[in-house]
Amino acid sequence: MLVLHGFAVSNYFNMVQLALAVKELDYQTNLVYPNQSPEYLALSPMGKVPVLQTEFGVLTETNVILEYLDTYASSQALYLGSAFEQAKVRELVKICELYIELPARRCHAEAFFGQPVDELTKKEVKRALVKGVEALKRTAKFSPYLAGDKFSAADIVFLYSMELASAVGKRCFDMDLLATLPVAKDLLEKLNQLPAVQKITEERKAGNAEFKKYLASYKR
Repeated sequence: MLVLHGFAVSNYFNMVQLALAVKELDYQTNLVYPNQSPEYLALSPMGKVPVLQTEFGVLTETNVILEYLDTYASSQALYLGSAFEQAKVRELVKICELYIELPARRCHAEAFFGQPVDELTKKEVKRALVKGVEALKRTAKFSPYLAGDKFSAADIVFLYSMELASAVGKRCFDMDLLATLPVAKDLLEKLNQLPAVQKITEERKAGNAEFKKYLASYKR
């Protein structure tokens, strides 16, 4: 049985959960927050989530886990088509991760936890996010999915990266990050209507209170 270690508020954990749902794979979850305990570092070398425990050993890093699941199970493919088309999906994954999710993360403290971020950082993040959206506009097909007419791993990473980045744009910069890319808004709406996504959203809401308790205890 596959075991997914992590917590429901983590967007990367949710990326893997959605992939498991799309692939119709049975798995168990183990609630764990990022930590540096020796026991957890034995599973996750950086103490991060998610971690996927398989019959062969453990895997870390979300994009690695997504690619593993796609080869592990032959059900609905997450990396579609020819070698080139699969590479384009990976390209879109990296654009969402490197140029949208990671820059936005630098302002999560202010956007979601009320902890001010310095103005220089905010200026850098705003510039990076605008450039990231422009890169996505030039690369993605949005017909209607990111890589074409079929759902792929790129849509999973896009959903759980862009939602948070859009919230950062609104709360930190009073900016509609997708104002120049309405097709991206349409895709977000389409993805949020998927039953698996709605289930994950409910689990995330339920887990938010426990996560806040964990943060409060961690600060002490």
